[in-house]
Amino acid sequence: MSLPKSATGLRQRAAGTLMPGFPGVGIPDWILHAYDQGLGAVCLYGDNVASQTQLRELCAGLRAHAPHSLLAIDEEGGDVTRLHYLTGSDQPGNAVLGRIDDTAITEASAAAIGTALTAYGINLNLAPVADVNSAPENPVIGVRSFGADPQLVARHTAAWVAGLESAGVASCSKHFPGHGDTTADSHLALPRIQIDAETLLHRELVPFRAVARAGGASIMTSHILVDALDPEHPATFSPTILQQLLRKGLGYRGAIITDALDMAGASAQTGIPEAAVQALQAGSDLLCLGSGTSEQTYRHCLDAIVEAVETGRLPAARLDDAVRRNASLAAAFPATPPTDTGPVVGGIATAGSAISAAFKIEPSATEWMSLCRPAAILQAETEANMAVGHVPWGASAVGATTTEEGLDPGMKVAVLARGLHTGHRANDVVKRLRAKGYPVILVDCGWPQAPADLVTFGASQAVGQALANLLLSDSAPSPVTGPVERGGA
Repeated sequence: MSLPKSATGLRQRAAGTLMPGFPGVGIPDWILHAYDQGLGAVCLYGDNVASQTQLRELCAGLRAHAPHSLLAIDEEGGDVTRLHYLTGSDQPGNAVLGRIDDTAITEASAAAIGTALTAYGINLNLAPVADVNSAPENPVIGVRSFGADPQLVARHTAAWVAGLESAGVASCSKHFPGHGDTTADSHLALPRIQIDAETLLHRELVPFRAVARAGGASIMTSHILVDALDPEHPATFSPTILQQLLRKGLGYRGAIITDALDMAGASAQTGIPEAAVQALQAGSDLLCLGSGTSEQTYRHCLDAIVEAVETGRLPAARLDDAVRRNASLAAAFPATPPTDTGPVVGGIATAGSAISAAFKIEPSATEWMSLCRPAAILQAETEANMAVGHVPWGASAVGATTTEEGLDPGMKVAVLARGLHTGHRANDVVKRLRAKGYPVILVDCGWPQAPADLVTFGASQAVGQALANLLLSDSAPSPVTGPVERGGA
C-alpha cells in the first residue's frame, strides 16, 4: 500500500507512527493540529469519560476532524473497561469465559463489545489479553487472562478476535511474547521472565501463534525481559523478539503496537521520546504514548523520530514500513461516525446462571447458602492495578452491598475482596464478624492466591450481578442491563 498523501513529508510520516492519549474530557487543540500534520491514531482512557453522552460527543469531534484515522480504546470486557469506566463492564471477562469454555460464548461477548465500540466510532480495541496466566501471584494479568492452560487461552483468544473483528473493530492481542509468568507490574517496573525456550514455545507463544494463523489485525508488545530470547532488551525494544520471532518465526503480518511507552518498564531509564525511537528500530509500527500525553511529550517524540531518521539511527525504510502498516490497519477497519441513539449497551452475552456456574464454590459456601437467614454482602475495598483503574466492581457495581453498621443480628454475611492474600484486610473483617456470631464466607473476585470460600474469577458488573443473585437469592437487586450515566470521571 502506498503512503497516504497527507504523510509524504518526514515529520508527517513520523506522526503516522504515534498514538497519544490526552488528559481530560474535551479535545485539546493540539490533538486537532496533530491530526492536520499527519497523526494517524489517538487512544482513549478512563479519565476521558465523564458520561456516555460526553464520550459520544468526544468521539464525534475526533471523528469529524479525522474520519479515516484509528481511534483506539482498552475495552477488554471484565475488569478492564473504558467504555463502562463509570459503572463496570456488562461483559464477564476473560477468566470467567475461559472457565465456561464455550468459544461461541466468547465470540459473542467480543462481538457485543465490538458493536458497542462501533457506535462511538472506535475502530481499534487494545484487546484481547492473550497471556497465559501461569503465575497465580501475577499482579497485573490475573483475571484478564482466559486461564493457565495454553491451548484453552489460544482457542478463546482466536474466538475473541473473530467476534470483535466481525463487528468491524480491529483487535490487538497482548502482551507479546507473554506477560503471564511475571510477578512484577510493568507499569511500575521492568519484569523479567526466566524460563527456558522450550517452555516459552509450548506455553507463552501458543496463543500468539493462533492469532498469527487467524490473521488478527494487530499484536501488542510487552515491556518485559525474556532471558531465553533477549536478556538485554525488553520485548518492545528487541529486534530479536519482534522481527526474528514474531515476523519471521510466527509469520505475523499485521501491525505491531507497543504497550504504553509512559510505563516504567518502557521509559523509566530513557524517557518516552528515546523509547519511541528504539521501539521503531526494533520493529514496532504504532507507538502508544500513554494516557496523559502532553503536547510537549508528543512533540518531543516527533522530534526524536525525525532526528533519528536524519542521522541514520532509524532507517527511513523502517519508518515508511510502520506508516504503511498503520495506514493499512485503518483502511481495513473503516470507522463510522458515532450514532446518537442514547447510551450504548453491549448486552450481557452470557446468562447469569452460566457466569455463576463458572464460580469455584467450596462446600463451606454451599453450606452458607443453605442457611435460612437473611443475607448481606460487605465489600472490602482493594486498590486495583493501573490497567484496571478506578472502576466499580463486584457487588457494589450493582448496588448490592451494605456496611457493618447496617448488619442485623441473625444475618449471614459474605465478605468480598479481590487480589485476596493472607494479609488482606478482608481476613480481619471475617474474623471480627465471626467473633460476633455471624455465619461468614469469604469471596474472592480475583484470581485465587489464598484460600476463599467462593471465587468468581472476575469483578465486572456482569459478574457482580450474577454473584448478588446467587448470594442474596430472592432479595437480590433487579438485573442490571447496561450503564447508568453519572457525572465525574
